[in-house]
Amino acid sequence: MSDSLAGKLLVAMPGIGDPRFSRSVIMMCSHDCEHAMGVVINKPRQEVTLNEVLGHLGLEAGGNLGARAVMDGGPVRPDRGYVLHSADYAAGESTQNVAPGIRLTATREVLEAVAKTDAPKNFVLALGCSGWGAGQLENELKQNAWLVVDADNAIVFDSEHGRKWERAIKSLGFDPSQLSSTQGSA
Repeated sequence: MSDSLAGKLLVAMPGIGDPRFSRSVIMMCSHDCEHAMGVVINKPRQEVTLNEVLGHLGLEAGGNLGARAVMDGGPVRPDRGYVLHSADYAAGESTQNVAPGIRLTATREVLEAVAKTDAPKNFVLALGCSGWGAGQLENELKQNAWLVVDADNAIVFDSEHGRKWERAIKSLGFDPSQLSSTQGSA
């Protein structure tokens, strides 16, 4: 698929209509004619920390990582962990290259590395992911639900999650206040 959005950021427009995705930034991990999958990178789960997730696996984070926020990656498979991380870590075939300097691993092995302080230099842990069936994402794009932005490691791995939406929009060269919640066509 030549117009694949894998490796791009999807940024929710103000009028997206689904409150779960309001002001969301999604790192797109795969996209073809049959499906699309990404991870929301800017919606911390208020009730969960990294240490709590690791504790369910009988692990504990070393250093000051334990208090790190865990993202709500989306409504699909909310019981599964997805780790977007820097390219300094790989778990063989379980690791997928997503964009330059950004990889995805969704195995216990990456969480064990985090617990042993063998963690990737930069990482974001999310529970759940966002998924679309054939043509669904394309329809949402036609309805102006999303902006497409080039992936930027500084945005993906920024610990100030509340700033990611605004930063992603500003990377396109305009202010978020310029966005309209109404759709139109020329």
